[in-house]
Amino acid sequence: MTEFKTRENNQQSLRNTSVMIDIASASFDHAHYQGIMAIYATPSANRLVRLQPSDQPVTDFVRCSYLGLDNHPEILDGAREAISRTGAFHWSCARTRLNFDVLGQLERELSNLFQARILTFTTVLAANMSALPILASGHLTGGRKPLMVFDRLAHATLAHHKAVAAQETEVTTIPHNDMPALEALCQSHRQVAYICDGVYSMGGHAPIGELLRLRDKYGLFLYIDDAHGISIHGETGSGYARTAIHDLGDRTIVAASLGKGFGASGGILMLGTAAQELIFRRFAIAHAFSASLTTAAVGAALASAAIHASPELGRRQQLLQKNLAHLDARLKGGEPPSNLPIRTVRFGDELLSVAAARELLRRGFYTSAIFFPTVARSQAGLRVCLTASHSRQDIDGLCDAIDDVKAEIASNRINIISDKGLD
Repeated sequence: MTEFKTRENNQQSLRNTSVMIDIASASFDHAHYQGIMAIYATPSANRLVRLQPSDQPVTDFVRCSYLGLDNHPEILDGAREAISRTGAFHWSCARTRLNFDVLGQLERELSNLFQARILTFTTVLAANMSALPILASGHLTGGRKPLMVFDRLAHATLAHHKAVAAQETEVTTIPHNDMPALEALCQSHRQVAYICDGVYSMGGHAPIGELLRLRDKYGLFLYIDDAHGISIHGETGSGYARTAIHDLGDRTIVAASLGKGFGASGGILMLGTAAQELIFRRFAIAHAFSASLTTAAVGAALASAAIHASPELGRRQQLLQKNLAHLDARLKGGEPPSNLPIRTVRFGDELLSVAAARELLRRGFYTSAIFFPTVARSQAGLRVCLTASHSRQDIDGLCDAIDDVKAEIASNRINIISDKGLD
């Protein structure tokens, strides 16, 4: 009974859903009232969307299609062709029983492209949900259950599984990118697994070189979610993390997205050994007890894989970097220049951030207002996602509008509308 209560209390300390909802609800309510959240729109050319059919188009800086592949004609044709080829859209069957042949083709092509053993999932969330309990079990670390160490800023689709992992083994969290703290844990524990992002969703990246040093010195197991790093780095778009890791071996797994930079749909795990692949194909929950990608998603991913193996990928990567350099030159008082496509503009106050996003939308630019729990409390602001499809005019227009909004806030001319009393 004592052991059960200890474990129960540990799980409660790892899951704070009730507190999170209580704290964040007011900000979400305000953002919804101001019409900057949960918007439905019709996509148009390049990065334009129409919120209503009669409205002027709005330039979208929210979607994470960093190479602009999400509306690529070859990817759209690939989705249609796969449906036609298979004569089906979806098989409602667990993957341990029956699979589309085109899915096997996709996993083989991605394995060659990224030099890893690839398993596909419907989402990166499903991939992480499948992988982390297996990692916690010790079956990937020679039968020794590891201390599961989460980076403080690990994405919500990683951090959500702390309580499940805690049913198998000890779980802890360290400050963001705190390598001395991680090394100290490696020295004090026989086996450690570190869970982090490759490229973080609010900007920044993991110190891959230092992580590899700890892996080689202590046997640290690395689980890296590189959903935001895929496609934008590497000659074949293998991503920020995979490009920097010469050999995955038996101590590194990389999760990644087939949406975002890749321009299709779904998630993948990059594995280093046949033994790992066998375990995942038999016991990964979203593989053994759920269905696969739709044929449309498979066809889109096959078409994107072909683009990734062509010179077009390099051209789009270069165009993204040119756009990032121009954005960094124009943003005043922003973050240091980076070759990663996410920028944040901090306002601190949640109401100011919502007001700024509302004013930018009125001027024809849609950015994400970010606040707790997406970022820490009092760190609210705007997130800007840049793509290869944005024009220089798009970037200049956004930066001019941000400068104007900042000036209005500084002079108290921005209208912060309260949602109180609105129905």
